[in-house]
Amino acid sequence: MPTVSMTVNGKQMSGDVESRTLLAQFIRETLDLTGTHIGCDTSQCGACVVHVNGDSVKSCTMLALEADGADVTTIEGLAQDGDDLHPMQEAFRDNHGLQCGFCTPGMVMSAIDLVKTNPNPSEHEIREWLEGNICRCTGYHNIVKSIAAGAAAMRGEKAAAE
Repeated sequence: MPTVSMTVNGKQMSGDVESRTLLAQFIRETLDLTGTHIGCDTSQCGACVVHVNGDSVKSCTMLALEADGADVTTIEGLAQDGDDLHPMQEAFRDNHGLQCGFCTPGMVMSAIDLVKTNPNPSEHEIREWLEGNICRCTGYHNIVKSIAAGAAAMRGEKAAAE
């Protein structure tokens, strides 16, 4: 079996994989990082979003071998010191942007990528960006509110009250 090697959440990781092993499977089953969720295996739900070389990727549609040598960040890697949450994670907590929590890792990872490309997104732009992420609890209002607040925090501003 081939060996794949990548930097995951700032640490060098490697493992033997079958050529058909998905990045999501490698992250969850080999690296035991279970914050990346697998909901559909067809790139429809977005629960498996991680960052590969700084860009959001649905890890259920990327082979682990394709990420060989890459820099991968999962939801576990956002809180750099392990204690403080990333501003987007705090915004989801503070604005009730999660219900069951299944979609939350993918939503947060997608939201951070959005803010990287658009630091001050409008509600419409947030909703458009999230088209590939499904919340089964239909908590979209608070998810959008959370992303707007997280974007403000990432800009160093306090979010406007509703």
